[in-house]
Amino acid sequence: MEPKVVTRLEAGISLAVPSVQELAKDPSLSKVPPRYVRHDQDPVIHSLHQEVPVIDISKLLLDSGHQEEFVDSELEKLHFACKEWGFFQVINHGVSSSVVESVKKGVEGFFNMSAEEKNKFAQKPGDIEGLGQAFVMSEEQKLDWADMLYMITHPTFLRKPHLFPNLPTPFRDDLEAYSSELQSLAHKLLHLMAKALKMNRNDIKEVFDQGSQSMRINYYPPCPQPDLVIGLNAHSDAGGLTILLQINDKEGLQIRKDGMWVPVKPLPNAFIINIGDILEIVTNGIYRSIEHRATVNADKERLSIATFYAPKVDGELGPAPSLISKDRPALFKRISALDYFKGYTSKKLDGKSYIDTMRIPSSDEEAKI
Repeated sequence: MEPKVVTRLEAGISLAVPSVQELAKDPSLSKVPPRYVRHDQDPVIHSLHQEVPVIDISKLLLDSGHQEEFVDSELEKLHFACKEWGFFQVINHGVSSSVVESVKKGVEGFFNMSAEEKNKFAQKPGDIEGLGQAFVMSEEQKLDWADMLYMITHPTFLRKPHLFPNLPTPFRDDLEAYSSELQSLAHKLLHLMAKALKMNRNDIKEVFDQGSQSMRINYYPPCPQPDLVIGLNAHSDAGGLTILLQINDKEGLQIRKDGMWVPVKPLPNAFIINIGDILEIVTNGIYRSIEHRATVNADKERLSIATFYAPKVDGELGPAPSLISKDRPALFKRISALDYFKGYTSKKLDGKSYIDTMRIPSSDEEAKI
């Protein structure tokens, strides 16, 4: 018998909302309904010269010897990307291209199903998993211009019977293979980050071994007034690592860098990786989670799939002991993973406001209290 585990997602709720995909299909729609109009957003940026770093995973896995300088050079690039950007793209990552292409077709096929078929995957009352939107806490709250299918994928005994196991084949089988390969990639990346940080590998293993994995499959429909809406509100991710796969050729991801919104242009056969709040906590602030958002356009839908890798829910979070010193004391509190996720899922997305509650006040700040 599998152990009973309370998941982070049972701690949060999200109210049911109309399907934006169905709303956008209305040929007479010329104005965005008021609940989607977002005057609180920074202007949408369509081009900027900065580009996120690109990391070649194959160079980091070379045999030692005369190739060591290539490994060290690429490891330094990874370290820089995690410290200064919090985002990077990975190429030559080892994930099967045929699995990736099959998953892309499956995602497109899912959102091409009838509304009646998709409704079988709708969020249930009091649950954040399923088809809908996340972090909707009130009937007055502004909504994103997007639909999403959110599911726990690992450990498998936490999967909701009406979600992952109920997906049509061959999409379900392709997503199973994809899920397994991305678990391996997440472990590989975490190992390389620990190496770049010169931290005790047991510190990262203790937090992330046998961790949880979940996926958010995103559909951003075309919008008649794209500058008035947002596909996904600006936020940093709660977990450890996020691995994003762009499904089609429409861009929309933007990250906040030096006070500016930088568009991310996905490379062919690459994944976009970003640091989550938990990895910022574990690395004692050396690696940083970064705010990002999704924008939409007037002429074509955008699809993507974000895979989140997080610690096991019955563990504990805090800065890695090997990264705490007299010169760099702990910047974050220790907390149970369950309490951390309870707090995160009980409020709407709002920048980095949640991780800020985990910070230990400096002596100067304490003196002012």
